[in-house]
Amino acid sequence: MVGVSPRQAKAPPLTAPAIDEAVAWHDVECAGYAADLALWRELAAGAAGALLEIGAGTGRVALNLAERGQEVSALDSEPALAAELGARARRRGLRVHVHCGDARTFALERRFVLIVAPMQVVQLLGGVAGRRSMLAAARRHLDIGGLLTIALADPLEGLDAGAVLPPLPDVRELGGWIYSSRPVALRHEHGAIAIDRIRESVSPTGELRASAVTLHLDVVDADGLAKLASETGFRELDRRRVPATDAYVGSEILVLEAE
Repeated sequence: MVGVSPRQAKAPPLTAPAIDEAVAWHDVECAGYAADLALWRELAAGAAGALLEIGAGTGRVALNLAERGQEVSALDSEPALAAELGARARRRGLRVHVHCGDARTFALERRFVLIVAPMQVVQLLGGVAGRRSMLAAARRHLDIGGLLTIALADPLEGLDAGAVLPPLPDVRELGGWIYSSRPVALRHEHGAIAIDRIRESVSPTGELRASAVTLHLDVVDADGLAKLASETGFRELDRRRVPATDAYVGSEILVLEAE
């Protein structure tokens, strides 16, 4: 038998994931969060009319509200996430108006009584200019008295900057693949908080893929954001609090009314 040297051997092709990678990692790192859902349901129940979720992802909040009879529109800048949200709504027989667009510049040609921005979407807009632009876009979609609700979080709450996080990964099985995302460190970086994660996926046949990613969240002070909102046609009505869980930090929720 003729031997084959390592340089001649061809590696078998890697198995293709059963789900889009952007969708998979969003679901792994975000879809399991439920601590804020009761608050969004409460706010939506008091709003007589259509509502919009900004940064809707694969529908964690939008689908939950649509299931309760709310008229829901959803906006996300990632085409794969918006497409997946629409597909999930159709599979569940829910009517959600899905739009792919930038939270800073969206123009949907309709108005809402409530706009919600869950988790840390407002901390992903690239600084003060991005937040001001988002506030202006939201104001254009609200009549006087309409509400904009914004969640803010501090991932360093209770931790020292540069601390190495406990190795507690977010894990999810999707299409026979096992996805694991583990936060390994947090640090301040140019006015933002950098979150280092190790992502690993294992195919049904045992192939392992791994990568390191860094996510950046703007450091946003609630008082500063409320002041910026007042310059953009809003007045602050209230602040609410979503408590921390074992897996997620807590959030401060600003409730802003369009003037």
